[in-house]
Amino acid sequence: MQITLDDPAAAPRPLGPYSQVARVQLDDGGALLYLSGQIAEGADVAAQSRGIFETLDALLTAHGATLADVINIRTFLTDIGTLAEYAAVRREFLTGTPPTSTTVEVPRLFRPEALIEVDVVAAVAGRPGARPGGGLAQ
Repeated sequence: MQITLDDPAAAPRPLGPYSQVARVQLDDGGALLYLSGQIAEGADVAAQSRGIFETLDALLTAHGATLADVINIRTFLTDIGTLAEYAAVRREFLTGTPPTSTTVEVPRLFRPEALIEVDVVAAVAGRPGARPGGGLAQ
C-alpha cells in the first residue's frame, strides 16, 4: 500500500500545518482519498457550504475523482438549526446516491467566522483487468 499526502495547486492552500489530501493507493489501481476538513468564507451557511463543495470538487478533480465518488461525508455545524440550508446546497453538489454521513453540532470551529466544516472520503475505481499486487492481468 502506498500513501501520498498532497496539496493540489487547484485548491486553496491549507490554513495550517496539514495536507489537504491523503491518497491511499490500492492494489487494483484504485484509491481511497481522504480530504481534510474544509471551511470557506461567506456570510451564511449556504454561502460557506457552496465554497466548501467547490473546494472539495477541486481537490477531488486533482486526483482523478469527482463528487460522485464520495463515499463518506462528515459535517460539523456551529448551529444545527442551519441544517436545512446546508442540506439544500449539498443536494446541488451530491446528486446521486447519497454517501454515508455524519452531521454534528459543535460549539465552535477553529476559525471564529466558520459556521460549517466538511470532510469527505472518496473511492476512485481501479483499472479494469487489474489484479492484486498492482499489475495488470495478462
